[in-house]
Amino acid sequence: MGSQWSQDKVYLKAKHEGFRSRASYKLIEIQKKFEIIRKDDNIIDLGAAPGSWLQVLRTLTDGRVLGIDLNPIAALEGVETIEGDLTDPEIQRQAREMLGTVSIVVCDAAPKLSGHKSYDQARAIALGEEALQFACQVLKPGGNFIIKSFQGEDFPELLAMIREHFYAVKPYNTKATRKGSTEIYIIAKNFKG
Repeated sequence: MGSQWSQDKVYLKAKHEGFRSRASYKLIEIQKKFEIIRKDDNIIDLGAAPGSWLQVLRTLTDGRVLGIDLNPIAALEGVETIEGDLTDPEIQRQAREMLGTVSIVVCDAAPKLSGHKSYDQARAIALGEEALQFACQVLKPGGNFIIKSFQGEDFPELLAMIREHFYAVKPYNTKATRKGSTEIYIIAKNFKG
């Protein structure tokens, strides 16, 4: 009996096309729909391992691309990485120092799931809040933010928090998301600063 991945057409397509995971198609779809990334943007990808969003980001901008994750990220040409915790002020300082002006922060991270829905959702929302705090520390006024979250009772609270900091905020479900998943992306444009 094969694994769940051997039957996943999007996963198989990603592997065939050289992407590190199926998540690449989610970012490609978001970019096509919202045109959030511009050719000269400096971008930080939070929770970047294994690096599939970094692969896509590198093709969308001539600016600098930085990936941050607790786990090591295999090298990618034209991409800088930091192994560390996004909540660490030293990591935030280091990121600002490396990139200077940051136009976009993206975060496709998710906590390790326990199988307990309400616990996992609370942890995902907490991670989202941490990513938002990071973005608010590094983004230039007018910058953009993309974050993965999960729908549930705490989701409206995270959405409201993001709306306090950005002029245009929209939840969005990608076609590449697995059927039955509560995964949702929040597209936030024009950081108030």
